[in-house]
Amino acid sequence: MPEATISYPIGERLYLNITDRCTLRCAFCPKHQGSRRVRGFDLTLGRRPTPPEIIAAIGDPTRYAEVVFCGYGEPTLRLKVLLEVATHIKDRGGRVRVNTDGLANRVHKRDVLPYLGRCVDALSVSLNAQDAAVYEHHCRPALSESFISVLDFLACAPRHIAEVTATAIDGLSGVDIAACRALAVARAVRFRRRELDVVG
Repeated sequence: MPEATISYPIGERLYLNITDRCTLRCAFCPKHQGSRRVRGFDLTLGRRPTPPEIIAAIGDPTRYAEVVFCGYGEPTLRLKVLLEVATHIKDRGGRVRVNTDGLANRVHKRDVLPYLGRCVDALSVSLNAQDAAVYEHHCRPALSESFISVLDFLACAPRHIAEVTATAIDGLSGVDIAACRALAVARAVRFRRRELDVVG
C-alpha cells in the first residue's frame, strides 16, 4: 500500500488529513461516491497518523498562508491530536484553520471551543442547509438534532475564535443560500458560498 497522504498543498495552503472518521455521511462527499482523491491526492488512510508524523509532514508552517485541518474526515474527532499539532504550528509562527462540521461540542459532550481558541485562528463550519430537514437529507448525521448543535456551535464560536465562517454549497437541491447566509449573520459570523465539487 502506498504511503498515506498526511499533508497536501493546494495553492498557498497546506491541508492536513488526520482522520477518515466523520460524524456525517454527506451524500455529496466524494468518499461516499467511491473517490478518496482531492486535486490528485489520494487521501486514503490505512491508519490514523500520530502527532509526530503529522508534524513531520508539515515541516515549516510559515511556508504557507495557513495550515488547514481538513482531509476526508472530521478533524475534531481527534481533538487531542488536533490541539497538540495546532499548538506546534502556532508556536512556530504558523496560522491555523480548522474545517469542521460544527458538531464537536455534541460529540465530546462539553464545550471544546475554549481549547480550540488557544491555538486556532479560524474556523470554517459546514452549515450546508437552512433548516433541519434539508440538512438531514444531504448530510445524513449519525446524531439526532445535529443541525441545532451546529447553529449553537456557530453562535458560541466567536467568543473564542476571531474568524468564524459558515459555509453552504450552492448546487445542492433545496439549499437556500440566502437563508443560510441569514443564519450566519444572525450569529455574527461570516458566510461563504461554496461550489459543488470544488475543493480548496
